[in-house]
Amino acid sequence: MRQKREDVRNVAIIAHVDHGKTTLVDELLKQSGVFREGQDVAERVMDSNDIERERGITILSKNTAVMYKGVKINIVDTPGHADFGGEVERVLKMVNGVILVVDAFEGPMPQTKFVLRKALELKLPVIVCINKIDRPEARPDEVVDEVLELFLELDADDAQLDCPFVYASAKTGIASLDSDGSGSDMEPLFETIVNYIPAPEGDPDAGTQVLISTIDYNDYVGRIGIGKVDNGRLTVNQEVVICNHHDPDKQAKVKVSKLYEFNGLSKVDVKEAGIGSIVAISGISDIHIGDTLCSPEEVVPIPFQKISEPTIAMQFMVNDSPLAGMEGKYVTSRHIRDRLFRELNTDVSLRVEETDTTECFKVSGRGELHLSVLIENMRREGYEFAVSKAEVLYHTDENGKRTEPMELAYIDVPNEFAGAVIEKLGQRKGELRNMGSISGGTYTRLEFSIPARGLIGYRGEFLTDTKGNGILNTVFDGYAPYKGDIQYRKQGSLIAFEAGESVTYGLFNAQERGTLFISPGEKVYAGMVVGQTGRGEDIEVNVCKKKQLTNTRASGSDEALRLVPPRILSMEQCLDFIDTDELLEVTPHTLRIRKKILDPTLRKRASFHK
Repeated sequence: MRQKREDVRNVAIIAHVDHGKTTLVDELLKQSGVFREGQDVAERVMDSNDIERERGITILSKNTAVMYKGVKINIVDTPGHADFGGEVERVLKMVNGVILVVDAFEGPMPQTKFVLRKALELKLPVIVCINKIDRPEARPDEVVDEVLELFLELDADDAQLDCPFVYASAKTGIASLDSDGSGSDMEPLFETIVNYIPAPEGDPDAGTQVLISTIDYNDYVGRIGIGKVDNGRLTVNQEVVICNHHDPDKQAKVKVSKLYEFNGLSKVDVKEAGIGSIVAISGISDIHIGDTLCSPEEVVPIPFQKISEPTIAMQFMVNDSPLAGMEGKYVTSRHIRDRLFRELNTDVSLRVEETDTTECFKVSGRGELHLSVLIENMRREGYEFAVSKAEVLYHTDENGKRTEPMELAYIDVPNEFAGAVIEKLGQRKGELRNMGSISGGTYTRLEFSIPARGLIGYRGEFLTDTKGNGILNTVFDGYAPYKGDIQYRKQGSLIAFEAGESVTYGLFNAQERGTLFISPGEKVYAGMVVGQTGRGEDIEVNVCKKKQLTNTRASGSDEALRLVPPRILSMEQCLDFIDTDELLEVTPHTLRIRKKILDPTLRKRASFHK
């Protein structure tokens, strides 16, 4: 017989990137008494990974739990960035309702629409939290209307349309049921969660059923499966059968060696867990997302949607440049292979395939950010390797025609830059779908349908074209017929002519040809890209050239040479910049762009044979 478990609520926090999900979870933790008096607490405590902290984005969904008036509220903080959308789709299976966080100034954005659609499809009740009401330009009442329009557009039913609205400022730690922001703490939000989110229900006397929605990994205990107990009970040392809805052949008897529940920021050992509990299970090596743990007497896997497929791929290869092995700790193909396959333990949207050669691996992901985060993590761990330009993964439809991934790009730019953006995206096969005015007529909102490869390398250009004032958001929009060839880069590269150390005299002569990426005193080798030209073709320059000393002196000619400061490229800018015949050499301390073929004669021959 099915029962409700009134002392538990399971809720996920979903939103567009930067709308304040993680800061909101911070306040819920603080105000529920998780931290002791005077404890030193980091800001955005749920972003535990270094890169998450530096970039201010959430990459992995994380679980926490708070107590409020005797009710345990399990909270899942989810990523807001489209590249990590796969994380959001999965965790919604674990919860009974969602808190949709919307910025009181920006209103609903593309990712808001994406995550809300998933929640509505699963018939989950939604609490709308209008956050950042303390912003000077906040417009909460208009944003409420925009959210309701979005609900109607996504065919929400009457019960979902009748959702409660809570107004909050996560930064100052207040919530209120009125848009004037008159609250003093988060209590209105806690009350709304307890009263509006339904209690989990299940049959405590039936056979055990636990659907695994997230995988964690720990070097000491291996894979940890996280999921919700749907029916029955789960106890330590219990024998269960692991099965999968999409893989009828997968059935194996396993034993639960350790069981944890979440309490605040930590996992707590428990002996057993009942219906509605979100648990972490260790000791099962072959556990994957989408698996169900069942009692041996009643093996019934829970249906689970397939994880979305990757859309872009890069080649990760052993670094074979003349400067290879000087900085990295792990440089061999075995090291790189082990590290990439280890990443598959936690990242389900990633694919790693071996290629014809043992030196190179094809890594596919959901977007440029997804793969650049992996590259950044690897270089911080001491790996040295080279990567190629990102390329999209094409499909073939039933008629044998080639199709490619499409994106919907939503762009907010000051009116004077709209023309430049439309022109650039037009060259990249973008199709303008919609155009409107926002922010009292000072900004233009553009909506484009564009091939995913048209956006590769565009973000840097976009920031330059809009003087840093534009906002670009994209969301995956399925596959469509191939749109034709795109020329990625109009400018050529400045290529070092010989190996050595760059000197001021050589750089001074080279800077007339374009923009330099290096300073004096840097090691270079033949075939390394040291700058960008204003012309269409590559130019070779000798940045190691020293001035020939003579014993004649002429007035004026020996004055100090003035160098223009070099343009230092970040990881993303390097990945954007490289062309299809170039590689990015990644070491723990240095990023170098190089030609795939270093020898100038062989490079010329290869370009003629194209």
